[in-house]
Amino acid sequence: EVQLQASGGGLVQPGGSLRLSCAASGFTFSNYDMSWVRQAPGKGFERVSNINRGGSSTNYANSVKGRFTISRDNAENTLYLQMNSLKPEDTAVYYCVKEGGPRGQGTQVTVSS
Repeated sequence: EVQLQASGGGLVQPGGSLRLSCAASGFTFSNYDMSWVRQAPGKGFERVSNINRGGSSTNYANSVKGRFTISRDNAENTLYLQMNSLKPEDTAVYYCVKEGGPRGQGTQVTVSS
């Protein structure tokens, strides 16, 4: 059974940083591209970033480019999202997604003073 458990969210002030982690199990992690998506209150899903299976290629939404960094550790079956210079509009539930699905359990990020 594929399991994706995101963690590391919380309440942070504008300009602050958080590092999200996603522990993956139930599949060969290194064989799949991975993504982070988010859903803000009352809005649809937005893909934040994705990374290829080897970690050599990444893409970012314009809204987070230059502030967020996606990475992965295939030896530890873990996906990361380093989020810097956080803004109130980054407030959302963040999920990691395996290529082809599914979407895992999310972690809440709230950016507020």
